[in-house]
Amino acid sequence: MRTITTQRLVLEPQSVAHAEEMFRVLSDAAIYRFENAPPASLESLTRRFAKLERRRSPDASEIWLNWVIRRAHGPLLGFVQATLWSHERARIAYVLSSAAWGQGFAREAVAAMLTELRDFHGVKHVAAVFKRENLPSRNLLLHLGFREEPLLFGDVEVIAADEQALYLPGKS
Repeated sequence: MRTITTQRLVLEPQSVAHAEEMFRVLSDAAIYRFENAPPASLESLTRRFAKLERRRSPDASEIWLNWVIRRAHGPLLGFVQATLWSHERARIAYVLSSAAWGQGFAREAVAAMLTELRDFHGVKHVAAVFKRENLPSRNLLLHLGFREEPLLFGDVEVIAADEQALYLPGKS
């Protein structure tokens, strides 16, 4: 994996060395208003990061690309991640601390990751799944060119009734 640099951010390949600082970031209760839950402990997050550091699922059917987001010369703000599970297709996710919201950091980080996926990993189609009521995430994805295309990703796992999927189709 490569380090990705933008105007204001550095996306570093996530490693176990980031666990302690990311535990503090991921302990921000505000970020779980719509999604998931905070890590149970530093130890559980460290184990998860060790697993993800392998960059492949145990059966090698998925490639895991995870980056922590750092403000240039500053603290960690969150992470972006992509799971490549079939030829030219990926699912993405991202989480930023609430202190970083509303400043364009998520858009900048996700856009940089999408460029990396396209230019260096051959990804042409990207899916993002999120809770329907998470309008900030929906708006960010729409701004980046995502749209609803349910037939494009027939192989995406069934999503819950309270979730929505948006897709970024490749350019022909």
